[in-house]
Amino acid sequence: MMSYLQLVPLLTAFVVALVLLVVMTPLAHQFGLVDQPSYRKRHNGLVPLTGGVAIFVAVLVASVLTDVWMKNNPLFFTASSFIVLLGMLDDRFDLSAKGRLVCQFGVASIMAWSAQNYITSLGDIFGFGSVYLGLAGYFFTLICVVGVINAINMIDGIDGLAGGMSLVVLVSVVSLLLLSGNGAAIMEPLVIIAAIVPFLAFNLSLKGFKGNKIFMGDAGSMFVGLTIVWLLVDHTQGENASLRPITGVWLIGLPLMDMAAIMFRRACKGQSVLRPDTKHLHNIFMRAGFSPRRSLVAILLMGAAYCVIGILGEVYKVPDYIMFWGFMALLVVYSTAIMNIWKIIRFVRDTKRTLFQN
Repeated sequence: MMSYLQLVPLLTAFVVALVLLVVMTPLAHQFGLVDQPSYRKRHNGLVPLTGGVAIFVAVLVASVLTDVWMKNNPLFFTASSFIVLLGMLDDRFDLSAKGRLVCQFGVASIMAWSAQNYITSLGDIFGFGSVYLGLAGYFFTLICVVGVINAINMIDGIDGLAGGMSLVVLVSVVSLLLLSGNGAAIMEPLVIIAAIVPFLAFNLSLKGFKGNKIFMGDAGSMFVGLTIVWLLVDHTQGENASLRPITGVWLIGLPLMDMAAIMFRRACKGQSVLRPDTKHLHNIFMRAGFSPRRSLVAILLMGAAYCVIGILGEVYKVPDYIMFWGFMALLVVYSTAIMNIWKIIRFVRDTKRTLFQN
């Protein structure tokens, strides 16, 4: 059970986020940090993009006042400050994809080189013993960090999706830390969760929060992505690791697969893999007839299923190579299904129509 003192950082993060989400709304309009409707963004009016900034500041304040995270690694907030600033500039000026990518690698280098939080081992993913990366681990970490940041950023397409998916992953991390006997480390993900919850209330226009819609923005999705990958690398590496690297992959499996499938499809069509479009997983659900809220629930359940597989694999010590090849097989199935999704949907509709006619 948590003590009253342990609740202080959580309450601090929650209250600070709640206050900032309200206070920063008029500032968002003043400084142009608002999202305008377009062919890819179907919402009403100008919506503030300050949700991510509020989450970041809330986590920072809670950590400074209570020493939850700052005492362990202040470089986390150095890297986070840069990624939030990058996101704010992108939200305001719509930066080029290549320029944004270069900056993300710079932030990733703070994590890998400055903080020395990098991937040294992949575990026994091939069945021939643990794969140690040595110096290559630094460069592999850069790719992984940028990949996760963009995976979370790319899945942010409908209300509640990026925030909800982040909660699913972070709650899974908390569960694994508790199951591994490393309960002392749960405050870090819990503080992030406490800051995200009030944002989701505004973002989803829950009862009592209607009329004050706020988006996370690139600042928020990239900050949350950096936080998740920072925690996963931190807790999957070293002698006292709380979970295996392949388990961490399963926890963020759905965003990773969605990003990989999208980039593969674009490459097959001769398009830039960085080019935005309206063919993400949430777009597919909505074009198939799902409402935004039902699409949200369905995707979050899918994300939770990936996390459950990862947790069960960790708890029952399923060999790394089985978890790895299982993930790769599912990636192939997922990508193939996405590539042929409209054929599948037409087949299902035709089948249902035939059954009802008979």
